Amino acid sequence: MSRLFNFFRDRYDSFFKFFIFLSAMVLIVFIFPKDSKFKYEFQKGKPWVHEDLIAPFDFAILKPKEQISQELANLLANKRYYFDLDTTVAEHLTNSVLSNLENLIALRSDSIVLAREFSLYRESIVSTLEEIYNSGVLEVISSIENKDGGYTIDVKVGNVVTTRDLQSLYTLKSALKELEKGVDNSSSEFYQLVINVFEDEATYNLNYDEATTNLIQEEETNRLSLTQGLVLKGESVISKGELVDGRKLQMLQSLKKEFENQIGGRDQLLFILLGQSLLVSLVLVSLALFLFLFRRPIFSSDFQLTFLLLLLVLFVLAAKISIGIELFSIYLVPFCMLPIIVRTFFDTRTALFSHLVLILIVGFIAPNPYEFILIQMLTGIVTIFSVLSMRNRGHLFVSSGVIFIVYSLCFIGISMVQEGSISTINYNAISWFFGSAMLTLFAYPLIYIFEKVFGFVSEVTLLEIADTNSKLLRLLNLKAPGTFQHSLQVANLAEEAIRAIGGNALLVRVGALYHDIGKMKAPLYFIENQASHINPHDELSPEESAQIIIQHVKDGIQIAKKYKLPDLIIDFIRTHHGTSSVRFFLTNYKNQNPDIVTDERLFKYPGPIPFSKETSVLMMADSVEAASRSLKTYDIESIDRLVDGIVQNQMEEGQYANADITLKDISTIKKMFKKKLMNIYHVRVAYPERDY
Repeated sequence: MSRLFNFFRDRYDSFFKFFIFLSAMVLIVFIFPKDSKFKYEFQKGKPWVHEDLIAPFDFAILKPKEQISQELANLLANKRYYFDLDTTVAEHLTNSVLSNLENLIALRSDSIVLAREFSLYRESIVSTLEEIYNSGVLEVISSIENKDGGYTIDVKVGNVVTTRDLQSLYTLKSALKELEKGVDNSSSEFYQLVINVFEDEATYNLNYDEATTNLIQEEETNRLSLTQGLVLKGESVISKGELVDGRKLQMLQSLKKEFENQIGGRDQLLFILLGQSLLVSLVLVSLALFLFLFRRPIFSSDFQLTFLLLLLVLFVLAAKISIGIELFSIYLVPFCMLPIIVRTFFDTRTALFSHLVLILIVGFIAPNPYEFILIQMLTGIVTIFSVLSMRNRGHLFVSSGVIFIVYSLCFIGISMVQEGSISTINYNAISWFFGSAMLTLFAYPLIYIFEKVFGFVSEVTLLEIADTNSKLLRLLNLKAPGTFQHSLQVANLAEEAIRAIGGNALLVRVGALYHDIGKMKAPLYFIENQASHINPHDELSPEESAQIIIQHVKDGIQIAKKYKLPDLIIDFIRTHHGTSSVRFFLTNYKNQNPDIVTDERLFKYPGPIPFSKETSVLMMADSVEAASRSLKTYDIESIDRLVDGIVQNQMEEGQYANADITLKDISTIKKMFKKKLMNIYHVRVAYPERDY
């Protein structure tokens, strides 16, 4: 049992990484739809390159989406509107008008004259109102307001429906005009009285029945056939070499949809799961091999591995959701956001390979996978080129514009190949690309969130930290101005050196600016901050002086954590002296105590030694810049000896044993240092004298 326990304990890291990849595979397969995939690929306008295809089962031929949309539009254009006829309105309104007229006439001073007029026109008023309301007074709705007189509506009386022309019906306005004809307007007083009463009492008796109208419309829409024929089992679908176009295209698309929608038994579901697991595992293994062989630091970090795989799972989930919602397109998902985020925290190759892995995985479930993979790969590659440097928000807007343009051009190009024309291209699909490009802008807040959750550092954050007006650097300049100037010079040297050998120049610069912040706690114990000839070390023993000098590394780490500097920057503080010795005080101690065996551990920095090109370059630049200040003469020979001696000594101490830096890199760095130091100290080449 103990042997088994030791076996797992010794290989804990490997088992945990296997668990991370296994978890990602399980989640992705769980997200995948569990239907069969149509095994034939085909493109519109291209010949059928496979063997003759025979229908494996009966299936209906689906109508094209454009045809269905047109038929739905025709249904809407010919929509029938239903109105309820209220048969009680005519009698009620006539009685109300007559009653109100009698009451008003009785109150007038000229009631006798008006009563005579009322008696004369009573029958005419009654007959006119009956005629108007028997024909029907229509409630006008916006949908039929501008229809011509020949347009018909459906009138319901109980369960009986009749069709009526609009020209045979009245509106309130036309009903008033009809009533005016029935009253002799020579008597203006009575005429006006009748009109006023009718305007107050008038109402519709044909009321719009919205519920019935919508119900009938829904029934007609449901009755609309989505198919246009049937293919029987054993019938030929398409033969090899036939052009995939027109009806053949619809037959293939219908067969594909029916095939993928069929739910098989337990055995079929099991094989689908096994197949999906195998394919996803192969893609994830390729990612693992890439990271293991070419990006070992990422592979070694469980946090970084989890981050990459979590991004993949989230984008696969987004793709699955978009496929399941009919109103959405898979092209709305901002897949190009993934390489932007990965490039921000890692490097270009990792971003490209991660994008490739994502597109291959989503391609298993995407409609028209060839087109999908082609469009996404081309757009992703160009996106990575557009974000080689993410140092401000403007770069992200430029990248978003590039994504939209490349998406659109790829789609138009593929459509021209398929359609053989530019006029039949579905330009509405470009709106999905625009939406995807706009959603890519959300990468900026996501980058900030990922920085906080996973402890990553983006170039934007590095630029903010590198600002010499930041609180901590201003404090360094105030308390230790000599150290601040030293840090600026080291930053310039290290930045140029790392550019020459290939590395993160911005990271090195920021690390150099902060590498000596620990000297703020005791600035006068460091020679660059001593403004007078008084040296505090004269009052101390070599051991005490060495400990004060060494302490600035530990103090720097504490200050950096207090001001919440990223761990990536704190690593430069930890490693900029590695495990080297404080040679000046070590030598003094040996000279003062020649008979005592020296414990050199008291004079060594705690380390660790540099582990990357960037931290190694900073160590070299720091030592070279500090030593260059003590040169008595500045010429080519003295600078050469200084740089070569310091770097050679560090190599002999094994300070670069853990860093991925080569002898060629070191040679290039030394040349760069010599050139920069000669420029700083104005060293000129001695030209031979000429005789004049």
